[in-house]
Formats: sequence, structure tokens, C-alpha cells
Amino acid sequence: MKLTTFIPIAFDPIYRLPLPENHRFPMEKYELLPQQLIYEGTCLATDFFKPTPATLKTVLQIHDANYVKRLCELSLLKSEIRSIGFPLSQKLVEREFVIAGGTIMGCEKAFKTGIAMNIAGGTHHAFSDRGEAFCLLNDQAIAAQYLLDTKKAKKILIIDLDVHQGNGTASIFKTNPSVFTLSVHGSKNYPFRKEKSDLDIGLEDGTEDETYLGQIKKVIPALFDKIKPDFVFYLCGVDVLSTDKLGRLGMSLEGCKKRDTFVLSQCKKRNIPVQCSMGGGYSKDIKVIIEAHANTYRMAKDIFT
Repeated sequence: MKLTTFIPIAFDPIYRLPLPENHRFPMEKYELLPQQLIYEGTCLATDFFKPTPATLKTVLQIHDANYVKRLCELSLLKSEIRSIGFPLSQKLVEREFVIAGGTIMGCEKAFKTGIAMNIAGGTHHAFSDRGEAFCLLNDQAIAAQYLLDTKKAKKILIIDLDVHQGNGTASIFKTNPSVFTLSVHGSKNYPFRKEKSDLDIGLEDGTEDETYLGQIKKVIPALFDKIKPDFVFYLCGVDVLSTDKLGRLGMSLEGCKKRDTFVLSQCKKRNIPVQCSMGGGYSKDIKVIIEAHANTYRMAKDIFT
């Protein structure tokens, strides 16, 4: 795989959806991150592309038709809306389709550039028939199934390094041998009832850089050798930081950067295209969230361009 001249990045202003005051989800990061990347010169404005929303047909290859119908009609039960954690609106639903479309389009571009990013996405708590924890439609699951259905990939590896287990993704692909799900997460963190990924690595509260990096350096190369994927999805949540309000691990900004460097270098070394969705990040200081996410882009640029 040759070095690319740029990294395609999915972004749409709809990613930043207005939320009630004092809502705990840092929606502003979706506006601030692109601004920071352009300001510092990591990316150009022309690196960003506006996603086309995922089609209903494509979404229904993963999600239950009745759930999607009720979602689009805004007729979910109050208990279902509480589980999602966002006020339900037509704009929110539209946003989910756009994010999924950005991940699908990123996959297509990654075959040419080696890598593609989505400023949002990583909605791994979305199950086939329900949403949870700020996730309504599972963007990387939808995109993975799209690649299989269009015969653009035969064996997919999903590397989920968000601090929370990718329970929705694990459930969706539990009987699909063409998709291998790896989740490295806090063992005592949400979700408190875990699903079974193909490989789960639960880490103790306070796990620091050395232990974390040692685990992934042992496991990920072995998975590449065993599975021989022809496409990788990387969920690079930065809620692994010690400063994160919703995480319980003890990683530093430098450790998180080394994590991203290792994963992306493995993909580049093996000439396997990778799509990255940003996932979680809930540190109290928004500047810490932006710095951690920006590091992923900086490392991607260093490795792939």
C-alpha cells in the first residue's frame, strides 16, 4: 500500500446536535476537533468530506425493521429513550443516518488511501433492536455488513478500544464468522452486563499505560496473524484516560497516543485498510478530549502520509 497524500475524514455540521444545558455528553467536540486539526495544519479543509446518509436498505441489514420504523417515527417508548440518553428528535435520527453514511463512505475511500476517519461514530452500544448509551444505529456494524454484502471484504476485524465494552457490536455479530470482534475495556465499567465478543479483555480499575499497552501488543498482532482480515474497523475512544468522567482506567495522553500509533502501524505494516470512528471521550476539560482525539489524527498522518 503506497503512502497517501491525505486522509479522508467524514464530517457534517449535523454531528454537533444541540442538547439541553448541562447534558453530560460533550457534543461540542464534534465542532472543535475539525477546527483544531485545520488550525494546527494536521489536516486541510479539503480532507473533509460530507457524508451521504446511509440508505434504509443498508441500515436494515443490521437493524431490526420495527426498531428502525419506530425510531424514524419518533415513537420509541420513554424507557427506550432514557436508555439512549439523548432527547429523541427528527434531527437526532437524521444525524445517525449521516454518521453511518460517513463510516460507509470512509470504508470505500480507505481502499484507496489505506485509512479513513469519521469525526463521530463508534456507536457500539446500539443493538440490532435497540439503542443504548448515546448510540442509536451502530455505524461500524452497518459498514462492516455493507462490505460483506457488496463482497468488498471477506473477513473483518473490529478493534474496539473504547473504555466501555462494545456490547451492541458483540451481540450483532455473535453468529457471524466473517466478523471478529475484539473489545478491550474496563471490566467494572458500563455495560454492567457484558455481551460476549469473540475476544474480550477486561481491565481492572486504574490500569495504566504499561499494562494496557502490554496487553494490546500481545493480543493484536496475534489476531492479525490468526484471522487474516482484509479490512479493519478501529474504534479509538479516548475515555480510557485517567481524567475521564465515565471511564475507570488510568491512562495518560501519551499512553493513549501510543495505543493509536501501535494499532494504526499494525494496519499499515500489513497493508490492511482501516476505518476509524472516534468513540467516547468525557474528560471534564474539553481541551483534554480534543487533544486526545487530535492525537489519533496526528498519528494517522505520520503513519499513512
